[in-house]
Amino acid sequence: MTITTNLSESSDSNPFSVLSDALEAAAESIGDASENATASAKIAAAKVKSGVSASAYYSAYSVSYGFVFTGVFLKELLPEDSSIRRGFEKGAEDGSKAAVGAAARVSGVAKEVEAQLSKEEEKIAGQITS
Repeated sequence: MTITTNLSESSDSNPFSVLSDALEAAAESIGDASENATASAKIAAAKVKSGVSASAYYSAYSVSYGFVFTGVFLKELLPEDSSIRRGFEKGAEDGSKAAVGAAARVSGVAKEVEAQLSKEEEKIAGQITS
């Protein structure tokens, strides 16, 4: 922190002028430091927020990818007529429908989604019986 003062001849004769100049210079320096600290804090907060957001995204992505990849990989290893493979397929389908239905009830669009799911279930039931 550098304090510069401009002393004139009249300030040499008045010690209060020297003190006033020094205090004024100190106040300017503190004001500049405060502005710089505020700007630095905003930049740091934005970087932390961005880092947390990216971390949350990649964590969710990794978990989702891991579950789906494992399930599909295991399903594809099994013979097509295997009851375990059919169980994986039906369980994934029913779980997906249940999750969509639960999310719809939470978000308030349950009736629309339930009607759509009923139509899909009727379509699937028609395909099974034919």
